[in-house]
Amino acid sequence: MSQNNLIVYCEFEDGKIADVSLELLTKGRQLASKLGVELQAIVIGDKLDGVEEQIFPYGVDTLYKVEDKRLYPYTSNPHAAVLINLFKEIKPQICLMGATCIGRDLGPRVSSCLHSGLTADCTSLEIGPHKDPKTGKEYTDLLYQIRPAFGGNIVATIVNPDCRPQMATVREGVMKKEVYDPKHQGQVINLDAKDYVDDTDFVVEIIDRQIQKSKVNIKNSPIIVAGGYGVGSKENFDLLFDLAKTLGGEVGASRAAVDAGFIEHERQIGQTGVTVRPKLYIACGISGQIQHIAGMQDSSIIISINNDPNAPINTIADYVITGNMEDIVPKLIKYYKKNSK
Repeated sequence: MSQNNLIVYCEFEDGKIADVSLELLTKGRQLASKLGVELQAIVIGDKLDGVEEQIFPYGVDTLYKVEDKRLYPYTSNPHAAVLINLFKEIKPQICLMGATCIGRDLGPRVSSCLHSGLTADCTSLEIGPHKDPKTGKEYTDLLYQIRPAFGGNIVATIVNPDCRPQMATVREGVMKKEVYDPKHQGQVINLDAKDYVDDTDFVVEIIDRQIQKSKVNIKNSPIIVAGGYGVGSKENFDLLFDLAKTLGGEVGASRAAVDAGFIEHERQIGQTGVTVRPKLYIACGISGQIQHIAGMQDSSIIISINNDPNAPINTIADYVITGNMEDIVPKLIKYYKKNSK
């Protein structure tokens, strides 16, 4: 089996590859092309017939399929065993996975066992050189694992010069999902689960599984009205809901607003929430910490409503309205209703 390539662990549920995995394949294809290596993917589970049709359009050269009814639904030990034992064989230089419940459980297990290190919640991934300041040793083509650090006060670039694979997790929505070539075909390698997983790894049995889908869908909304700590209260958030309803959009929030109890966590946007790319983003009373900006900076048009003319978010906003949200939002609703008749 070929070695030194880039591999993406693809999550598989209800017959579908998770969006975050497809986003990582898109990014993985760019990185693999830059490195001149194969883009590989691995899917572990049951009923994997035809799963390659979802994966190959993203430019995957080799897909490893490990099918066994005991491998679905996900449990920690068997999936970790497959990756650990396979990686010992194929020695990938980079492994990417989603920063989901599964990725957060699986990534540390694999990296710990292979002594490879792992950077969680990366907001950007690039390839570049590195010089060790202590030894003077120079490295080329390392994976730059980039994420906010120290409470978001700096953006850290983390490198892993010697241990392999270089491992990183990325949240859903951070990378863009784009088909590489709808006709692209790769190679499928079917692996026998018994070669990679010991029977003792199946010690945990899932008796019943309850999954509650989120009722809020801010990720796919074309218009988002987001509120921060500056909104001031739960009651003032009702104004934002009115504006969102008028415009046909959804309400989002910054972490400070969620922490203050103004609104529920599933509406949180940013590094510790969801990443969004709406056509219009209206930020009300949001100062613009780096973690929040990481989650919405790719919005097409950003309008900032803030009584602080020097709020950091104003530097990335297309339009800035300085004033109190309680005065401005009702006017926006009134004028929009008047002009949309």
